Amino acid sequence: MDPPDPRSRELPDDRAPDPLRDAARALASGDPLRALKRVALRDDAAALALRGIAMAQLGDLARADALLARAARQFGPREAAARARCVIARAEIAIATRALGVVDRDRALEAAVATLEAQGDRSNALHGRLLAIRRLLVLGRIDLAARDLAGVALRGAPAMLVAIAELLAAGIALRRVHAREAREALDRARAAAARAGITALGAEVEAAAAALAAPAARLITADVARPVLLDEVEAILASETLVIDACRRRVCDGDRIVALARRPVLFALARALAESWPCDVPRDVLIARAFDVHRANPSHRARLRVELGRLRHELREIAEIRATTDGFALAGRRARRVVALAPPIDGSGGALLALLGDGEAWSTPALALALGQSQRTVQRALAQLETAGQVRATGGARARRYLAAPMPEFTTTLLLPAALPIG
Repeated sequence: MDPPDPRSRELPDDRAPDPLRDAARALASGDPLRALKRVALRDDAAALALRGIAMAQLGDLARADALLARAARQFGPREAAARARCVIARAEIAIATRALGVVDRDRALEAAVATLEAQGDRSNALHGRLLAIRRLLVLGRIDLAARDLAGVALRGAPAMLVAIAELLAAGIALRRVHAREAREALDRARAAAARAGITALGAEVEAAAAALAAPAARLITADVARPVLLDEVEAILASETLVIDACRRRVCDGDRIVALARRPVLFALARALAESWPCDVPRDVLIARAFDVHRANPSHRARLRVELGRLRHELREIAEIRATTDGFALAGRRARRVVALAPPIDGSGGALLALLGDGEAWSTPALALALGQSQRTVQRALAQLETAGQVRATGGARARRYLAAPMPEFTTTLLLPAALPIG
């Protein structure tokens, strides 16, 4: 069949060739193999874009990005909307591969959304806005993501986009430790995914629901640790409890929060004191925990006094640190008890997850250098985390990189380069 007329490439409708229309509909229903059968041998702009989306759905994101870039270059001056759809599809690939620091691509996404809104393509413009919010969520900018999501109008939107928006709402609620809100958002996402009829989208909703039902942290009191769900974490944070939160490296007493993420020694001391509450902690134990030394000398003890003085100053409004015969003890000023919340995985696995949490792709040598460990030790820890689904690998051999599994991570149909009704 002859390639489509250039004037009709932008919007595959009843006047467009059947292969383009059939491929676009196959992608909208989550069937990339059927789409490839229709356009695999074509090199016109619309076919390249459809092939790029199909490759993205199949997981070959590098090839997908290259195809979409070629398609964007081939669309003519009067096909601005089609080019904008390719830009948005590439932005979704960038988020999936954690290429998050490219300012020009962020600006291109904003311009593409504006172009699609001006052209009346509300569905794809809305998808672009949701992508920008998802990027904020991946970067940990929760307040900005929540603000932008609150300004999104979903009335009349395709079911697929409603499901994506509700997954974002669930991700924001999860990170804010609002279990009930997260569960309600996932229920709405499940219903929308069912209406959309996209199997992969439904599977991601169920994966997010499973994550909500999994232990969110470990509660440590008097050297006894047990896993706790997000609901219990939320209840503990709302109670009259002084919480040393090792997941976010801060000390909480209700609404009063002292951030210690940039004060690792102070946080190590606070955590050691909390894990032994209501008992005290010997000085040598505090020195070992805070300074990572096995034999304390007078200089270590002098430094301990200095650091405890700094910790007292930071926590002066919510807690006090008392000297005892053998060491020191922590007590809340208002709180009736003290607990420590630790990540589900501590040690080298937890340290790896913390490094990978910046959203960038890390090589094994870089991780080993950052942690001060051998590459073999890091490789063993990565293998365990990958088996547990907490990290994922891309590339091979020397190009192999590791990424943290994003929260929420959801597979969606990438943006169609043409404004087909979806949902």
